[in-house]
Formats: sequence, structure tokens, C-alpha cells
Amino acid sequence: MAQYKDILPSSSGWIHELARGELLPESELLAGKIAGTDPQQLVEESAIEFLTELREQLTQYVRSFNSYSETGTRFQEIKIYTLANTAADFMLFRNQIRLVVANSAHGVIQVSFSHHQRGTMMGENGNVGTGQSSSSATSAMTAELLAQVSPFRDVYWTYQGEKISVEQVARFYFTEFCKMTRDQRRSKAGNQVLLDQIKALLQEKGFDL
Repeated sequence: MAQYKDILPSSSGWIHELARGELLPESELLAGKIAGTDPQQLVEESAIEFLTELREQLTQYVRSFNSYSETGTRFQEIKIYTLANTAADFMLFRNQIRLVVANSAHGVIQVSFSHHQRGTMMGENGNVGTGQSSSSATSAMTAELLAQVSPFRDVYWTYQGEKISVEQVARFYFTEFCKMTRDQRRSKAGNQVLLDQIKALLQEKGFDL
């Protein structure tokens, strides 16, 4: 019996759907809608799962990092916000620089640095509005993570054809975001210099921007 207890509920949901198909054979479950048989649905669900896990990992990093600041007097703390009207998109923000992580298209997770848009509404509950802004942001660079579906319908995420993990992405981008938004008491022109530095650093590490 112990072997059955080792199966996590989140990983055995497809068994539940198969059982429903047995009980309700007339339902759409047998028309290619059974969990694990529709590639498009698998990719959509995987994107949300990847983004959710990435946000959770980065949230842990943010809390740990900010704990070293004495109520913000030693260094500017990092904020993490959910993007309103999205399933799981979010962003990091510090010193007028944003790191936005979003499911920009089917099978595509986009990671981009940009200036903060004036007029963007940030809520106290950690949400960011997506309405019109009084001034546009200057995007610095964008990297895309792409979903791949294996012959056995497992979905995994890649960058430049290489399989990647949530931990790899979280650690890399959090490290670069911290370094490049450090002590940024400078002008807008200075912000652009920082963004150029981010772009150069990412290119050195093999990211096509």
C-alpha cells in the first residue's frame, strides 16, 4: 500500500480523468479531451505551472534578500507584483527597472527588462494594472523560453534548444536583476546605461536578445 501513497495528487489527476471516462463514456473526455491527450491544453497548463513555480521560487529569493536590509535603509528592497488580468504573469521591480515574466504566446514565456512605465498603477495587494500609461517604457532586451512536447506528451521548457529548469531561470535572472538595479540613484540616462549593461551581460552568457 505504501507505493500508492507515494503518488502525489497533482501527478495523478490524469488517472481521475480516465476513471471519469469509464463512468461517463458519453462525455467529451473520450473525444480527445482526456487529460494528457490534448497537446495544446498540456502546453497551456504547463506554462501556468512553470510561471507559478518560478514566481514562488523568486518570492523566496526576494524575502531572503530583503531580510538583509534594515527596513530599506541599507539598500532598496525588491518588490514582486502579479500582473492583473493574467493567469500567472508577474514582475520584479526596483529602482525604476522592471523584470517582467509573462506567457506572451502559446508555448512562449517571455522574460524582459524594461524601464518602469509612469502611470502604471501598482496596488497594495501586489497587483499591477495593465491600463494606459502616461509615458511608454523603453524595453532593453527580451529572452523567450519555449515549450516542447515529447513523444509521450510530457511538456518541458527550453532556451536555445536546451532544456531548462525553474531553479536555473530563477537563480540566473534574480542574480542579474539584483546586480543591475543596485544603488541606482541616477538619471534616466543612467537607467539606460544600466539596461545596456544588462543586455551586454546576458549576451555574454549566451542569451540572444
